[in-house]
Amino acid sequence: MSGAIRNGRSQIQYVARALGGFPVVINLLAVLALAAAIASPDTPLGRYSIIAVAALLVGRASHQAIKDGQDNVDRLWLGNSIVARMATTAGALAVGLTRDSDGWTAAAAIILLVLLVGEQTMRRPVESAAPQAANLPGAHVALPSTRLATWIFVVNTLGTTFLAVSGVLDLTPAPATIAGAVGVVMMIAICLQAARFLVQRRRFEARLPALLKELDPRFAFHWQAPAGTAYQASMWLPYLERIGTPYFVLVRTIANFTEVSKMTTAPVILRSGLEDLDRIVTPSLRAVFYANTAVRNSHMIRFPHLTHIQLNHGDSDKIASVSPTFRQYDRNFVAGQAAIDRFATHGVPTLAEQFEIVGRPQLEDVQPARGPIGEREQPVVLYSPTWSGFYDDSNYSSLSAGSAIVQTLLERGCTVIFRPHPYARRHRGNTRACVEIIGLLEADIRRTGRPHVFGAKAETEMSVVDCFNASDAMISDVSSVTSDYLISGKPFAMAAVSAHGEAFVAGFPLARAAYVFDVVKREASGLSELVEDMLGPDSHAETRRSLRSYYLSDTPPEQIADRFLETARRYLR
Repeated sequence: MSGAIRNGRSQIQYVARALGGFPVVINLLAVLALAAAIASPDTPLGRYSIIAVAALLVGRASHQAIKDGQDNVDRLWLGNSIVARMATTAGALAVGLTRDSDGWTAAAAIILLVLLVGEQTMRRPVESAAPQAANLPGAHVALPSTRLATWIFVVNTLGTTFLAVSGVLDLTPAPATIAGAVGVVMMIAICLQAARFLVQRRRFEARLPALLKELDPRFAFHWQAPAGTAYQASMWLPYLERIGTPYFVLVRTIANFTEVSKMTTAPVILRSGLEDLDRIVTPSLRAVFYANTAVRNSHMIRFPHLTHIQLNHGDSDKIASVSPTFRQYDRNFVAGQAAIDRFATHGVPTLAEQFEIVGRPQLEDVQPARGPIGEREQPVVLYSPTWSGFYDDSNYSSLSAGSAIVQTLLERGCTVIFRPHPYARRHRGNTRACVEIIGLLEADIRRTGRPHVFGAKAETEMSVVDCFNASDAMISDVSSVTSDYLISGKPFAMAAVSAHGEAFVAGFPLARAAYVFDVVKREASGLSELVEDMLGPDSHAETRRSLRSYYLSDTPPEQIADRFLETARRYLR
């Protein structure tokens, strides 16, 4: 019965969200309250229904503001709940006119209604105002203040509430009138700010070619990705900077602009549309680098005189690594020969001249193993599961069995570093798994005092390389983290999720160097025995050494960044 109730509740929530959710409900209630106020302004129903809706508006806004503060969300409130607020204001006017003979209620209501129309009108200009550039001298364009826009919403909503209360309780409408006057001043200010933005943006567009000519860039780094994936850009920006020639970062969304402009001192330019790109293709530009296969990359690839170089954001045996979309780039910089052979293995024809083996410069600071792992009394094991992917055929995550994996390590006496993929918590089941794993580690710290590392320290304060260096072994999935770990010489285990046995090894050749265990639902089959080998005799050590150059080139870690830089410079001459 409980299952049926949960299913029924879920269906109701789905239908409610599809129809618009709470805003639709409050709009409907506001219209009904307005009808009651017009039909019978002197009755309790007509009077108190208006106050009830006003209270709902204030309560909902307050609740959402608190939630946004907790989630660190900067929401644009201007223009929200317009129907409900206008209906409430009109209802308050209907009730107030029966008691106010000097016209102040009517004046306050008219001001508030005009302000609400102004909110709706100004929402689009404020919402669409986007930053144009950062770190580019002479390119500053001031944006309309979203904080001011939010305060306009607050003042106008309070004005509506004051008007409702004054009409029902036969109080002076002065608070509502004052709120309206303040709202007028603030509305004028936001209009002036929006006009200033339009003027400055037009000037910026006219000056952009000259600004870029002065910069004299040799390449651009094009990056477009969902919010929260800045790691794709951050892993390459330091090395692009070390190339030593002028460049700029080209982003396509406001979210990407906000993220990237915090991580680099290089010019960052936002160009959202296809037609916006012509003005940034300067005569000095030689190449464009990319860190993923985003659809909008094709907007730049249409310029045939530029060399388009795909860097990607990791190398692994995942099916995404052999996407035919890699063929549209003039060059693909890859970590080793394995990345090239992978295309042929999966039947994706490519040209040999499309590839350059450059290693993985991000691994230049990875430290080698500190002697045989069997000599470590309390080994530190990094558990770094990948995410579930966008599609079923790209789900390689072991997080469903994450608790069992970590429990096995704890029983073996290991200290655990838990660092899931940045996307891991986008899947509800994986979020629960992360919570369970952290709970296990917290309980073990209280019981044994072992210094497990997890949460913000492992996921944001420490880099992937920091986690590599702090560990003696690793458990992961089919992921670029696994092939990167090869450079350390340390042992690692891989979870077989999408295939098992020989089929897994055939599909993911790196598994030859790993201790492979099967993940079926919440179970990690055979992991205990494999952990004993991995942390003891380490029978796969020689295989790891033989595959290291195949996956990561034979360049020593201390020279691997130079190899990338020298190769990149060849395409900028």
